[in-house]
Amino acid sequence: MPSTLIIAEKNLAGQRIAEILGGKTTRSQAKGFAKYYMFTRNNEENTVVPLRGHIVEVDFPKQYSYWKGTPLQELARAPILYLPNDAQIAALLKDVGKQCTRVIIATDADREGESIGVEALRIVQEVNSRVKVERAYFSAMTPKELQKSFDELVNVDYNLSDSADSRREIDLIWGAALTRFVSIAGNRMGKDFISVGRVQTPVLALIVNREKERLAFVVQPYWEIIAHAEKNQKKFEASHKKGKIFDEKEARTIFDKIKDEKTALVKKVSKKKRLVARPTPFDTTTMLRAASALGFTAGQAMNTAESLYMAGYISYPRTDNQTYPNTMNLSEHLEELKNHKEYVPFVEGILAAPLNPSKGAKNTTDHPPVHPTKVPDRGKMGEKEWKFFDLVARRFLATFMPDAETENTSVDLEIKSEPFSATGQTILFAGWKAVYPFSELKETILPPLNEGEHVNVERIEMPRKETQPPARYSQSALLKLMEENNLGTKATRADIIQKLYARQYISGIKSIEPNQIAFAVIDSLEKHCSIVTEPKMTAEMEAEMDLVANGKTKKEKVVNDSRTILVNVLDTLVANQSAVSVELKKALFAQDSMGKCPNCEKGQLVMRKAAATQKRFLGCDQFPNCRTTFPLPQKGTLYPTNKVCPVCNKAPLIKLAGKKFKMEICVNYDCPSKDAWKKSLAEKDSVKAAAPAAVKPSSSSIHSASSASAAFPPKPAPRKRSPAISKKPASPSL
Repeated sequence: MPSTLIIAEKNLAGQRIAEILGGKTTRSQAKGFAKYYMFTRNNEENTVVPLRGHIVEVDFPKQYSYWKGTPLQELARAPILYLPNDAQIAALLKDVGKQCTRVIIATDADREGESIGVEALRIVQEVNSRVKVERAYFSAMTPKELQKSFDELVNVDYNLSDSADSRREIDLIWGAALTRFVSIAGNRMGKDFISVGRVQTPVLALIVNREKERLAFVVQPYWEIIAHAEKNQKKFEASHKKGKIFDEKEARTIFDKIKDEKTALVKKVSKKKRLVARPTPFDTTTMLRAASALGFTAGQAMNTAESLYMAGYISYPRTDNQTYPNTMNLSEHLEELKNHKEYVPFVEGILAAPLNPSKGAKNTTDHPPVHPTKVPDRGKMGEKEWKFFDLVARRFLATFMPDAETENTSVDLEIKSEPFSATGQTILFAGWKAVYPFSELKETILPPLNEGEHVNVERIEMPRKETQPPARYSQSALLKLMEENNLGTKATRADIIQKLYARQYISGIKSIEPNQIAFAVIDSLEKHCSIVTEPKMTAEMEAEMDLVANGKTKKEKVVNDSRTILVNVLDTLVANQSAVSVELKKALFAQDSMGKCPNCEKGQLVMRKAAATQKRFLGCDQFPNCRTTFPLPQKGTLYPTNKVCPVCNKAPLIKLAGKKFKMEICVNYDCPSKDAWKKSLAEKDSVKAAAPAAVKPSSSSIHSASSASAAFPPKPAPRKRSPAISKKPASPSL
């Protein structure tokens, strides 16, 4: 009997493929920790081997692993090796591959999926060079889609695979060389290295430059004049037509003139109807941005979408397409949504007329726009997963519904010859807004007003306001900006943003704020080699990779061209290494300094790590002349506040920020602000001590108080030759 090896990208995908194609013949097997699935289809034995994403990593030969011993220009020209990183799966592929007559690559249908599949194929070809190779392309994990894709197999796209591999190689070369340069210059090695990348650094530059705009912004006071009016007990506001008045004297003159007036004359009433266009189908970027408005981070949204796709509830979430293809059975997808009662009236209304969905500007052939494929059982799904599915389902429905219609009213009024205006908006027809409430459309209702009539004025105000700096980027705005600048791809943008958080370059979700080292890295690179921070060079490389995907150039040429550019960049940076080093070290010191030492009053309390435990603490930079130390929380990001604790009037307050919290704490363990926390800790320990011990505690858990909060280290003892840590924990609160 002929046998086929099917390569899936992940275990859940492999299991689903086997269960859908094999039905009751499917059986699960394992070799060590490597799972695989077997089934019979069309009188052929099939073995599905799920991978764990990339099972081959790109790296340099071992002789290039010593950071300070390798000239950076030499690293930029170093050969790149493709090394298996999962020995068990590689062995399983070879075992199954020896006996199979055909390999079907069934990984995700995009560049990265093609690369993942081809690298697994090459492992098989080491033991079976003549095996037949085919490709299954599908955009949804549904029975119909999978059956169709395996019945209509196509050829592997090696150009697409090469395109993904060119990105991997270029990112390795650029990331390794630039990260080593900046980390060595800043004297940050090991776990504390300073990460620099071909894509992440231009993205960070966008964030830093927006913050510079905010810092350079000069706040200006201005005044507005607002009349609070009413007609038939319906209140509304009218604003002076000058809007923002920056001259207080001018504003005061107008205000004094009319402040006691009790009526306003309606001079003109204009009404205009406006259509509010229905949204376009979801591509990846618009999907992530919409999810961001619901509280998802870009990373959470992508992970949730991936999970729903694997379970067969939505289509493939990585797509640039905003137009449903003609081959897509739209009626079938709409009928499926009737399985959730809230969607039923919308589906019935849509199907009552010819289908005419909206279209976006992007029409690609990679995958259809993201859409629902099956309604899940809400009771068996987590709240976040349902929230995300509901977003996708309602967006899909909204693309078939008519535009919303509003009536916008503009009213000109006059108060003692001073011109005022009021605006109102009424929704005449909800259209797509009825099913898609995530996009806000506010109503501002004005009373019926007629030209020539007088309305009552209850009071007139002259509020003082200030101009506001440009807003910080949200994750949603940053995703849009990355797409506009061709930074990253639909598949990588969320990961790039997440990497900036992981490297602690940025904080905040709705309002992204860069830290001091982000400023230092970007300022130094912009000053000495701006090409590294500009989107232009990265976008040009992305365009070159597209040419590889289209078969118009070769991977080797694109990678070698990028090496040449990088060598020139490194020549410039190395020539300015001393200046870069001074700038980075200064910024790192400023970022790690949490305040003035309360004992010697000469030094700064600087964040350090204990040599033995690698736990962070504050120590005076005048050591060994001053041995002052304070414990620090071990989790969260720390920021100086430039404030002294108002309770003990001794130690500095620091800001502690985590994923779900922000607080200011005093670093002084003996501060009276810690009393309540210490009491609570003692009560917990006494309860634990009184309880019968079911299990003998391990040596690592025997501490007088350290079990209270894993986030906090013991209190440091006075420093000798190297800082030591005692067994008294810091406090998580004031």
